[in-house]
Amino acid sequence: MPGKVVACRVFKACAFVSLVLGGHLALADDFSATLKKITTTQQISVGYRDASVPFSYIGDQSGRPMGYSVDLTHRIIERLREKTGLPKLRVKYRLVTSQTRIPLVQNGTVDLECGSTGVTAERQKQVAFSYGFIYVKGQLLTAKDSGINGFSDLKGKHVVTTAGTTNERFLKRYNAEHQSNMFVISARDHGEAFKMLETGRAVAFYMDDALLYGERAKARDPHHWVVVGKGQSREIYSCMVRKDDPQFLAVVNETLGDLYRSGEINEIYQRWFEQPIPPKGLNLEFPMTSELKAIIAKPVSDPVE
Repeated sequence: MPGKVVACRVFKACAFVSLVLGGHLALADDFSATLKKITTTQQISVGYRDASVPFSYIGDQSGRPMGYSVDLTHRIIERLREKTGLPKLRVKYRLVTSQTRIPLVQNGTVDLECGSTGVTAERQKQVAFSYGFIYVKGQLLTAKDSGINGFSDLKGKHVVTTAGTTNERFLKRYNAEHQSNMFVISARDHGEAFKMLETGRAVAFYMDDALLYGERAKARDPHHWVVVGKGQSREIYSCMVRKDDPQFLAVVNETLGDLYRSGEINEIYQRWFEQPIPPKGLNLEFPMTSELKAIIAKPVSDPVE
């Protein structure tokens, strides 16, 4: 009798999956692990960052994430609702950091992460990446009167970056190779790094340019700070999903591809990079680069050469 009960439960679960997906994506047997999980639980787990302005951050009292990457995530979720036939598909937001984002995707805690993660060959061994949605280069944020104009001015100085990022690795390698004798400080997140800059514990903050403009916009006096220096490390940011799950990745890429072809991506980009954004209504004044326009015209998910 117990065996029959279990078999019945399994049969009902499989029948449910086939029913809700009939006519949308495929039969349950043809489904990838992530899509099966999302369909059977009727929930998707989304990783978000709480201080990656303007990509993914908490900007008001609601405590819910917002930003450029979050808007793209919403479009992907809407596409999943259509594909699975689950209009009330629930979304569970999980906070991730630079250090935890990849492990949480790998172990299945997070199904989709669209934050501010750069594509690298090393990371591609651990997770799969969607089409890129921005192109960034590493620069320095510093006070206008600091006298810092580039890396050559950092010798013997305290420079902060964010722990667990490719920027941190680049800065430490540069410091060793050029014998700059910098004191490299690794902050927990971008917000903490900028606070160290504001309070004088560092003379410059090294990070991707788009994120630096986001931190600058949060400052008490944004125009006291300036982004300087020749672009160093270069990356594209993409959404992360688990490896070896091409069906789920295809849904993510299909959504982004449609946004690119329709031109709707331009409106989303302008909303977060060229118009006033929460919480202070400040404009990042960061127009779309020629490199991002090229990615939109011909979507890619590979590391920058």
